[in-house]
Amino acid sequence: MTEGTIPAALERAAERFAAREALVDGEVRLTYAELARRVRQAARFFEGHERVGICSPNTWHWVVAGLGALYAGATLIPVNTRFTARETIDVLERAKVSALAITGTFLGTDRLAELGSSRPGTVLRIPVEGAEVPFDGVSEWDALTGLDSDFVSPAKPDDVSDILFTSGTTGRSKGAMSSHRQALSVAEAWGECGGLTEEDRYLVINPFFHSFGYKAGILAAILRGATILPQRTFEVRETLHLVEAERITVLPGAPTIYQVLLDAPERGNHDLSSLRLAVTGAATVPVALVERMRTELGFDTVLTAYGLTEAVVATMSRPEDDANLVAHFSGRATAGFEVKLGEYGEVLLRGPNVMLGYLDDPDATAEAIDTEGWLHTGDVGVLNERGYLRIVDRIKDMYVCKGFNVYPAEIEQALGWLDGVAESAVIGVPDAVYGEAGKAYIRLRPGAEVSTADVLAHCKANLANYKLPRYIEFVAELPRNLSGKVLKRVLREENG
Repeated sequence: MTEGTIPAALERAAERFAAREALVDGEVRLTYAELARRVRQAARFFEGHERVGICSPNTWHWVVAGLGALYAGATLIPVNTRFTARETIDVLERAKVSALAITGTFLGTDRLAELGSSRPGTVLRIPVEGAEVPFDGVSEWDALTGLDSDFVSPAKPDDVSDILFTSGTTGRSKGAMSSHRQALSVAEAWGECGGLTEEDRYLVINPFFHSFGYKAGILAAILRGATILPQRTFEVRETLHLVEAERITVLPGAPTIYQVLLDAPERGNHDLSSLRLAVTGAATVPVALVERMRTELGFDTVLTAYGLTEAVVATMSRPEDDANLVAHFSGRATAGFEVKLGEYGEVLLRGPNVMLGYLDDPDATAEAIDTEGWLHTGDVGVLNERGYLRIVDRIKDMYVCKGFNVYPAEIEQALGWLDGVAESAVIGVPDAVYGEAGKAYIRLRPGAEVSTADVLAHCKANLANYKLPRYIEFVAELPRNLSGKVLKRVLREENG
């Protein structure tokens, strides 16, 4: 078996950590040796297929099927479980998927049935919500147990290991291609920065179809021998229970996950003392949130990181960084990346782990990666004298008020300092006087009482006049994609 591939990394883990728990999901508890055997059986099922899709929530089946596809030498195509049937079919057809592992009923919808005649010729059904009605031409999960596990992977380091489709928050999703060598490199960098070891028990809430759950989750754990504990969807009571019952040590996620945990009335009834590492990241990570994660959730280490589908992990904090640095910056370059700022302060990335390109879209690839190899991220950033990166905002989110450029993330950071504010999202809206003005959507913490006047007075004390939001709207929830990103596009559409 060729070194530098994901299958080789799994076999190495099976040798080094054979008897240690690799994967725990409810009553299913697989050692690394058992995980490798089951992955080889899945590889036998997918043998001969060039591209394999997987559409399932975070379960042990996803790990086995996904690694099985890679072990078979196929390119893995993770599919967002919240996609509509039309969106799923679009991805499957564009990626020319010939085999698909897919859940039946999940969250009340039979995703397999919705595909109808558009499903690929080879389908493996993943059981998530109990017994399913038999489907003609569809293999059930139990069929894998009888397959031969004596399989040698044909994968090579520079083969395309996966095609991850972007979240589509700004339009039609694009498929970012990476190789085995790149996938392992970014996963190893993440594991090294976080100090991940075989003693860690890693609760993976970030969806496996996203690079945060797949590469910084599954692959990082395999490289370090950590135990993977998938959670199907984020439900705060279940998360609290799992942390206590399974002695979770590593719990990465979007900032909103930690905010919900902090606000949960049941939190005080659970022993969370096992937690040691949190890794988060977004345009806005309030300083107050980082402080509360340390003092109230008990994390020894809170790190921030910056990445995107096209680069996965570009910068990351280090455990020795002080709290102030972690709160204000997203770390420094990792995984072989160079970082610099281009026009308008746009963050540019270059290095061996920039994606290979977008699937069947040379124009979009050329637009994203210039002739010198720099990936244009669309994010606005600041670099300090030590090379630490702070993300200011998305270029597309910037608006112009009274002739001044305004970056919503700066306003959101300030709002995070106001007691009672759980989170906010700011957009620019048309204004007859200012051209564009800020509108702040604010979600309050449970039981908090904050008025519009309170918000405006706080902003006036902390922001220049042209940055003050002119409109305030309190909301119960903010629109998000499954990765936890706020969909500002939806908010803009509401305002015409």
